[in-house]
Amino acid sequence: MKKFDIPLAMAGTGFQKKVWNELLKIPYGTTRSYKQQSLILKKPEAIRAVAQANGLNKIAILIPCHQVIGEDRKLTGYGGLWRKKWLLDLEAKHSEKYNQRSFSF
Repeated sequence: MKKFDIPLAMAGTGFQKKVWNELLKIPYGTTRSYKQQSLILKKPEAIRAVAQANGLNKIAILIPCHQVIGEDRKLTGYGGLWRKKWLLDLEAKHSEKYNQRSFSF
């Protein structure tokens, strides 16, 4: 399944919910950097806060925080890098956009 269509009840601060809602907009098979996410949220100075909000996401499969990586394309973040790599590799098998990409941490 590439997109979930179930209603989500997000429990967090207003800022966290904005971050998580933006995560929902990342297309399947693509990644963004924490810096890109902060710019999209119009909070360029808040890269660390964006990263922290990503890490506090309690429904990580449904809200795909694993798709946010370092600006240098390296895996970074919260929740276990091995898990992030596994999820990105899984998506790679089901997405044309990922076929030539590799991720490391």
